[in-house]
Amino acid sequence: MSTHAELAERHGTPLYVYDLDRVDAARRELFAALPAGVDLYYALKANPHPDLVRALRAGPGRPCRAEISSVGELAAALAAGCPADECLYTGPGKTDTELDQALAAGVRLFSVESPGDLRRIGAHATRHGVTADCLLRVNAATGTATTSIRMTGRPSQFGMDSETLPGLMPELLAVPGTRIVGAHLFTMSNAKDQAGLFAELEHAVELATRLAHEAGLPLEYLDIGGGFAAPYAVPGRRDRYPRLRAGLERLLDERLPRWRDATPRVACESGRYLVGDSGTLLTRVVNIKESRGSTFVILDAGINAVGGLSGLGRLLPAAVGVEGPVGDLRASLVGPLCTPGDTLARDVPLPALEPGDVVAVPNVGAYGVTASLMGFLSRPAPTEVVVRAGEVVSVSRLEPRRVHEPVKAAVG
Repeated sequence: MSTHAELAERHGTPLYVYDLDRVDAARRELFAALPAGVDLYYALKANPHPDLVRALRAGPGRPCRAEISSVGELAAALAAGCPADECLYTGPGKTDTELDQALAAGVRLFSVESPGDLRRIGAHATRHGVTADCLLRVNAATGTATTSIRMTGRPSQFGMDSETLPGLMPELLAVPGTRIVGAHLFTMSNAKDQAGLFAELEHAVELATRLAHEAGLPLEYLDIGGGFAAPYAVPGRRDRYPRLRAGLERLLDERLPRWRDATPRVACESGRYLVGDSGTLLTRVVNIKESRGSTFVILDAGINAVGGLSGLGRLLPAAVGVEGPVGDLRASLVGPLCTPGDTLARDVPLPALEPGDVVAVPNVGAYGVTASLMGFLSRPAPTEVVVRAGEVVSVSRLEPRRVHEPVKAAVG
């Protein structure tokens, strides 16, 4: 069985280690928290590593479906064994090239963000001689839960404003090449608690049923989103939802009495919950320095390797946490990049550290390397090692590369 220290010695640092046993456990626990028969989509934006996607698709228990928002994620899903016709293609900026490639690959279910998005999907589906099933993504006018990232209740590039749908439905239902089959309501990420999560899912179900009755929205399929919480880059454990299943069953029985017969079919989605605690970043201390009474622990991993969209200032916690007993050292954790923005934590208690020591940043299986500023300063990407039962399954590295295209000669 390989330990973190052995893996760091063998493969170097920075090094991501993904544990498939943890992925299996997260999937098992989340399915157990949901009513039987509810589909579960894995959002590949959390981590598109094919081994993780494959484990969620083909491991023991019910399979996850793939929620994708690029042809790169589609390629990862297909490589992991996800059928194209079970993928849900989402995103506000689907390009002509992406739609052509997705439809050619067999994708038939799309989340639609606007009337223009629907018309573009329909035009490409018509050229391919197929009909695209479409879920209308709804931007609810209000929300209930507090969360780190709210996706509705404000002007947004995501979804159609719920109050406009009654007037839009005749136009939307008539777009050639498309068939409106339901609604997609993803309202927030990383719910604060179980009560907040349930309130948001309840709001999604109630809004969808109201739009079905008042606006004539077809409701063969209903994706009520997610918000399942897990810590990011700090010690801790995934949230548990012991009352969610019974609560959702009562809610669906009341609002959608035929849901147990898949009328409509109901789905949830998750990214961070399914893979977040599977990942650990191992990074080595390069130097420790003092500056005007402050201590800086300089690591070989910075915001180019971890940071969760740190360029947007959205997901990086106030202080990245490391595993191990806290000692007398108080210091800032910084990376190797030539910018003061490469700071992972400021003046935090840390274990006793020396140059050459390896520290572990837990809970970075989601929004890790692919959500970081990997191209900045052209440093090598971290190596990624996948393990199961302590044994290495695969070793890989993402490498950005510049592709030169021929220069076209000017005409005239």
